[in-house]
Amino acid sequence: MSTPHVVVVMGVAGTGKTTIGPLLAAQLGVPYAEGDDFHPPANIAKMSAGTPLTDDDRWPWLDAIGAWAHGRAGLGGVVSSSALKRSYRDRLRAEAPGVVFVHLTGDRALIEDRMSHRQGHFMPTALLDSQFATLQPLGADEAGVAVDVTGGPQEISERAFKALGALGQ
Repeated sequence: MSTPHVVVVMGVAGTGKTTIGPLLAAQLGVPYAEGDDFHPPANIAKMSAGTPLTDDDRWPWLDAIGAWAHGRAGLGGVVSSSALKRSYRDRLRAEAPGVVFVHLTGDRALIEDRMSHRQGHFMPTALLDSQFATLQPLGADEAGVAVDVTGGPQEISERAFKALGALGQ
């Protein structure tokens, strides 16, 4: 890869953003930031209760992620964020214009199975349908790649790394 870019690992809950993000960051030799850490406590409480976030809930969270990405411009970094809607990605790009997205994609049944086996996470499987309903895949004019989440974490991370390399990022 050439100039270090900031990569946003995106996708619905359960696709492996928190697992793949650090692996990809290590491959790229840049720091990783966990997107969930940018949520205010009220957002965590809502999601823990099974209540989907509204756009108004998400704006401060996206702004915080965008500020982190802006601060890493020219230095590189990887951050996770569901970034499900185009408007959310536009918000991130407004703060950090050079971000590149890695959209982790997969079959709903596989993702639900993975979610049901993870421990200590606030996002219940009950919100998966709302996540898929909200998801707007990357547009052709958006810098990024879609990466399938079948296989193990190393395999998925390598797939993402190669896809980014093919972009020239």
